[in-house]
Amino acid sequence: ARSSSSLSFFLMKTVKMKMNVRLCVLLVVVLLFSWCVSHAALASSDKTSCDASTCSVPHSVADDGSLASYDSVEAILEKHLGANSEGLKEVKRVMYGWNRGNEVSAMKLPTKATSMAKEGKFQIEGYEFKAAPEEMRAPRLVTIGAIQNAIVANTSAPFLEQRQAIYDRVTQLIEAAGEAGVDVLGLQEAWTMPFAFATREKRWLEFAEDAADGPSFHLLSPLARKFNMVIVSPILERDDAHGETIWNTAVIIDNAGRYLGKHRKNHIPRVGDFNEATYYLEGDTGHPVFDTVYGKIGVNICYGRHHPLNWMGFGLNGAEIVFNPSATVGQLSEPMWSIEARNAAIANTYFAVAINRVGTETFPNPFTSGDGKPAHKDFGHFYGSSYVAAPDASRSPGLSRFRDGVLVTKVDLNLVRQVKDSWMFRATARYDMYADLLAKYVKPGFKPQVVSSSKMQVKPVKADEDTADE
Repeated sequence: ARSSSSLSFFLMKTVKMKMNVRLCVLLVVVLLFSWCVSHAALASSDKTSCDASTCSVPHSVADDGSLASYDSVEAILEKHLGANSEGLKEVKRVMYGWNRGNEVSAMKLPTKATSMAKEGKFQIEGYEFKAAPEEMRAPRLVTIGAIQNAIVANTSAPFLEQRQAIYDRVTQLIEAAGEAGVDVLGLQEAWTMPFAFATREKRWLEFAEDAADGPSFHLLSPLARKFNMVIVSPILERDDAHGETIWNTAVIIDNAGRYLGKHRKNHIPRVGDFNEATYYLEGDTGHPVFDTVYGKIGVNICYGRHHPLNWMGFGLNGAEIVFNPSATVGQLSEPMWSIEARNAAIANTYFAVAINRVGTETFPNPFTSGDGKPAHKDFGHFYGSSYVAAPDASRSPGLSRFRDGVLVTKVDLNLVRQVKDSWMFRATARYDMYADLLAKYVKPGFKPQVVSSSKMQVKPVKADEDTADE
């Protein structure tokens, strides 16, 4: 509210000074955008009131997970500013960046793919990121796909029934992605199952499988061959070779349907209901980059997106596209969501693909997380909003906050080198200095490099002194 008042005050001063009318209009647009985003963020971060059998949703978030009956923040802006208005165009330029001097352009998708989406009642959207023409390199055009989906069967149904229902739905979405020409496809975190890791019930480990020879691999391998598509498949892995240990793992299947490799989740959350360490611990695979026919791919699984050095690890190993398969809820992280993958794409000069599941998953038994909240049966709403961010600071609009969807994004990987040459982030980085600091920091005797005044004193506050804000 205070920031909105400041903007309003500045706007009035601007009008009084008879400044450029276009600037005034732009300020109104930015103010409206700020209100929409903050209103949505406040609604999504409101505490819910839960007991063992019910959970009420904040009034600004509809029961289906929409924002006041809108698919997304983008839809709210289009409604109030006009889909083709100059005001909306300027807001997108400031908030979402421009690619090659324009907003990221929508891409027409094949009729068969859009018809499949209509018949299957899921969203499909296409966008295109462009690079400058080069004289000595041909364009490196790659179509990236991202799938977000809700579970299908009730969590009290038999496990085989739950898994098969997910398999059937995700196969439908993959078929549409294939018809849309996707070359590299990413699925959401632990896509084969409900995200049951708050319950702390070990029976959900029945969904764990072998990375290279499990049922999900045998489902996806023929689809990868059929569409000449690389697939990133995040699953719950059971490592038979090492005492049947459980891992949160992303499996990479190449375009010939072969097992290429895997990456295990580096950072495990211990926040709110996300007590995943009950099931698996930090991964041991480092920051592998998979060299495919469509480019070099990394996978930063879910909670790793909160750790900038984790993103950096994939960049240092040469990644051009980094997928971030996730499962996160509005009450916890939604204000962060639109920022983190975009920041990573900018800082590490690659394309980042942020994928989040959708829906509210209600479990048979109530659970608590030692946070003082009443027992409840669900995490909250998984808010989707999957998007792609480019190294030039532009990003696509997000998918729906509550609907299954396929995001299709055509990119020119030449943009990666072009941005490196332009901004020179790698050339100007001080890796030797960072390495020296980290080497000292990990030792028990580390002392922070803090310079203090020997005569520094804190000025006491008088009892009757009021602050300006109060």
